[in-house]
Amino acid sequence: MLHDATPRDGTAVSQRRGRAPSWKNPRTVLITGATGGIGAALALHYASAGRTLILHGRDGARLASLCAQCEARGARALDVAFDVRETATVVEELRRLSQQEAIDLAIVNAGVTRMMQDGDQVESVEIAREVLDVNLHGALATVAGVLPQMRRRGTGQIALMSSLAAYVGVPKTPVYCASKAALRAYGEALRSWLEPQGIAVNVVLPGFIQTDMTAQVSGPKPFLMPADRAARTIRRGLERNRARIAFPRSFAWGAMWLSILPAPLSMQILKALGFGR
Repeated sequence: MLHDATPRDGTAVSQRRGRAPSWKNPRTVLITGATGGIGAALALHYASAGRTLILHGRDGARLASLCAQCEARGARALDVAFDVRETATVVEELRRLSQQEAIDLAIVNAGVTRMMQDGDQVESVEIAREVLDVNLHGALATVAGVLPQMRRRGTGQIALMSSLAAYVGVPKTPVYCASKAALRAYGEALRSWLEPQGIAVNVVLPGFIQTDMTAQVSGPKPFLMPADRAARTIRRGLERNRARIAFPRSFAWGAMWLSILPAPLSMQILKALGFGR
């Protein structure tokens, strides 16, 4: 479906010549999951005169308040409230929006987490489906919605919100880790595929951030970072078009090493750090 959207007449290449990369100063920014901690912080960081923000969220009241804050900073703010689990609707709505607004940067941020409870033997099929529908299928649908117009213009940027949990599975959140690992692999593959067409794809891998979602997580939360600081780090990485934006740095290095070590050893280290069942 995405392949068919590629211009076959060289239009995208000719439009790309002489144009500054859109990630240097995106004029129109889409943020899904904007009513969450990281999403809201990113919206406020990008809010400025001359910029259009398309903000998506499930909480209507919080979304309206966020739009008002962004407009107070000079931005033009549009709100959208589709359910990311309804993938056909997501694709249709975003393709319509992309025809009306030239989206320079799409931050695919909507996500949920669920934890195993004491006594659970496995996450239920219903919980697994919910997490995958939002974190993975909703993200794929968002990309499918914005990508065709980006390819026609020959410019654009897509940021996929993964997690440091993509590097190594944490026992209490198996499906969440799986969804973020899949998103990381998808984003890295997509980056290589789309780079020749003038489109950047960046995978964001944050650690523990002070948000309502993180508050649901029990156990240790090393290097816990305020959402505002996380948003600054993400924006700086996107402006530099980094393939992976992994932070905090020390935690990111630790997670990467755990993924390289033999599985029995990495599991022992996780347990020693308090991440066991």
